[in-house]
Amino acid sequence: MRKRVRSALFATVVACGLIATPAAAAAGPPGIEFANPASQALFGTAYQEALDNLLRTNTIGYDSKYDKSGLLDPATGIVRAGGGYNQPWTRDASINSWNATSLLSPGLARNTLWAVVDKDAGGALRVQQDDQQWDQVVWATAAWHHYLVTGDTAFLGDAYRTTANTLNIREHATTAGFNAKYGLFTGASFFNDGIAGYPAPPADATESVSTGSMPWPGVASGMFLSTNEVYYAAYVNAANMAEKLGRPGAEVAGYRSKANALKAAINDHFWNAKTGLYDYQLLADGTRGAYQEGTGLAFALLFGVANPAQARSIVAHAREMTWGMPDTFPNWARYSDAQPGRHNAIVWPLVQGLWAKALAGQGNQSAFASEVARLAKLAGGNSGYWEIYNGTTGVVDGGYQRLGDTVKFHWGSEPDQTWSATAFLDMIHTGLFGLTFTDRGLVFTPDLPAGWGDVTLRNLHYRDSTLTIALRGAGTRVGSFTIDGRPAPGNVVPATLTGDHTVAVTLTGAAAGDRDGDGVSDAADRCADTAGTVGGCPAPSHLEAEDALNTGGVKTNVNHSGYSGRAFLDGLWAQGAASSFTLHRASGDPATTALTVRYANANSDTRTMTLSVDEQRLRQVSFPKVSDSWDAWGTVTFADVPVSGRDPVVTLSYAAGDTGSINLDWLAAG
Repeated sequence: MRKRVRSALFATVVACGLIATPAAAAAGPPGIEFANPASQALFGTAYQEALDNLLRTNTIGYDSKYDKSGLLDPATGIVRAGGGYNQPWTRDASINSWNATSLLSPGLARNTLWAVVDKDAGGALRVQQDDQQWDQVVWATAAWHHYLVTGDTAFLGDAYRTTANTLNIREHATTAGFNAKYGLFTGASFFNDGIAGYPAPPADATESVSTGSMPWPGVASGMFLSTNEVYYAAYVNAANMAEKLGRPGAEVAGYRSKANALKAAINDHFWNAKTGLYDYQLLADGTRGAYQEGTGLAFALLFGVANPAQARSIVAHAREMTWGMPDTFPNWARYSDAQPGRHNAIVWPLVQGLWAKALAGQGNQSAFASEVARLAKLAGGNSGYWEIYNGTTGVVDGGYQRLGDTVKFHWGSEPDQTWSATAFLDMIHTGLFGLTFTDRGLVFTPDLPAGWGDVTLRNLHYRDSTLTIALRGAGTRVGSFTIDGRPAPGNVVPATLTGDHTVAVTLTGAAAGDRDGDGVSDAADRCADTAGTVGGCPAPSHLEAEDALNTGGVKTNVNHSGYSGRAFLDGLWAQGAASSFTLHRASGDPATTALTVRYANANSDTRTMTLSVDEQRLRQVSFPKVSDSWDAWGTVTFADVPVSGRDPVVTLSYAAGDTGSINLDWLAAG
């Protein structure tokens, strides 16, 4: 829903305060290496793009207007919400810190969390009291996680006071407060600040009151699954904070009692035995809504709201779209697959990340692997992490909303969305490597799917140690766990560990399967997450451009006709834009090939691009004008292109001396 403007970025990582210690400054951010080249190309590239998104693109400098708490470090930056969103909003700041920032840059996370805290007239700390009251308490979960990652007890003391004051405010609020009749909190769904995320009722068929959600009386007084789960987690974490700080036992017990009561109310009013899922909404008049909410189902698993039987039922019955777990589902009557609602039957990577983490926690390897692969492909096909994608096609899509009988408008999807990037980082850290932060140390419960190959995460900073973590084999069962070659009981890196160390984990029990349905088992598939016929990889005889690795602003689009596949690519409009196609070859294939490219050029002249193979520039190639219409497509063939090895990468780029400005549809080799 929110629209904001871009700000100037700090020039360097160090200037933004990204580095917590001199040792970390010298070492830099972590890096990931997959032994399988296809996994490295897909997941390794997506991981590096996500790091750049968080630690460079979306880190901005200290700004005193955000220091209403008085706790910010002026020498350290903060994390903004994204390319179109210039501020550290409460929900974004909390999710990004929880997902990744507290681990990757503790000082940056601490500043970002304090940037959304202010003080009341008496000087008491509280999460800022903006117009999104219902999601303020997610801050408590992020704050407790930050303590577990860093061990920062000074931060914890201020965080507890902030949490306690904020919960007290919310308990006594007249808007988005507590409904004693149901024992639940009112106010919008945790994620859905737009009315497109709600069925009718509480909306109506034309969304005539507002595009926002809280102006609707039925939303403001309604009770929603994810919001109440976030409150449950806040009470649990308030109790954890109080206990750690040595607060009186009655104080700790009070929060635990409130958490237990809220958990019971959630299960009483939202669990639906007929669907095997939690309902999405409960309106003030007692009307229930048996719809699916992605964040609500993820939180039920992550926070332990669901018991083991309920958790198994959720995993078995939850519906995903082609490109991942949707926000809400299915389409409301006023929306459709052709015009999905901005918060309805559409894919936000934030939701994907929470769902993938929940799946990993349930040991569902195949579903976890598929969700991670989807987001990696969405990022790789669109020059990074966007805000929203069409759940059916995977095209960058901001979704639709209405405002009355005659107006239905299509939102843009903002680029460089921070929580989309941190969602992927969390999929890797928490899901793949199974990093779980506790008071005693870093516990490992990895989930390495068959077909991904061995993987190593290097230069990961945890408290006063720097770790190299190597996963070998596949599965979820830990066969061996060593630190510097010595067995470590409990699969734990102690919180007291200092210096450089190597953690080696051997895994067994990989789930047998064929995720991409190409008849090649995941364990034997060169491309376990992409169907194909050449060793389980896509044949180079026809590669859709939307499946290429696209960088420099290249993204999917559907605003012209005549393309094949799900979309075409635009954005080849400036130097640095590039599309890269991996040619998966069979043994005995010739050392040279002809490349045919389908493209659109409605410019007044022939345009040029640079052709490279495996990052080696070959020559400038030409794309003659096709028509005066961008709906018309033509082909051009480049002969005698040298290729070698099993998986050469062919790149078309807008390099110095090129004129670019074409659209791409597909590439074929042979």
